[in-house]
Amino acid sequence: MVQITLVCAIAPRKVFEQSLSLPDGATVDDALAASGLAGALPSFDPEAMTAGIWGRAAQGRQVLKEGDRLEWCRALTVDPKVARRERFQQQGARGTGLFARRREGGKQGY
Repeated sequence: MVQITLVCAIAPRKVFEQSLSLPDGATVDDALAASGLAGALPSFDPEAMTAGIWGRAAQGRQVLKEGDRLEWCRALTVDPKVARRERFQQQGARGTGLFARRREGGKQGY
């Protein structure tokens, strides 16, 4: 038997976590079927989500090992680069960055 943890990000700031015991040689698809996640959460759509093991993308036929953390993640709604640019524009250029705090009498950039 293989012990794994199944984690699913159902909605923002809502996480479903479950420990599973599966037979040796079980795959990602087997874990999803054994969890009963599709029946327990009506909003769960495995086609719209991405599977990963410890943060790395995984295919449905990938074999699970002892102690694996199987994650089902939703797609990003905002590109992280765009979100960072927007936060930077809201903060303003003077209060951010490497040289935001200068010593009294110090030269610019030092």
